[in-house]
Amino acid sequence: MEENKVINKSHKVLLSNRKNGSFTGILDVLSFDINEILLETEQGMLHVKGKDLHVNRLNLEKGEVDIEGMIEAFSYSQVPLSVKKNDSFLGKLFK
Repeated sequence: MEENKVINKSHKVLLSNRKNGSFTGILDVLSFDINEILLETEQGMLHVKGKDLHVNRLNLEKGEVDIEGMIEAFSYSQVPLSVKKNDSFLGKLFK
């Protein structure tokens, strides 16, 4: 019988002067506006808060995103392991 193995991929955050951020290990951009960006990463959900935020570069094939603006805070939350890729964003929140 085959065991389910969890493979953690690399996730990196590079923040320069609170104005430019480069992120790797990105699975999806779930929402964004000028005050907040919600990213699904290899290590959980990443919520970036700030002012005048813009997504400059997005490459989901490589799992990379660059953002620009005044970054005031970012925080992580866990995504349950039972969440499947085809679940909706709201479905993920209410599980």
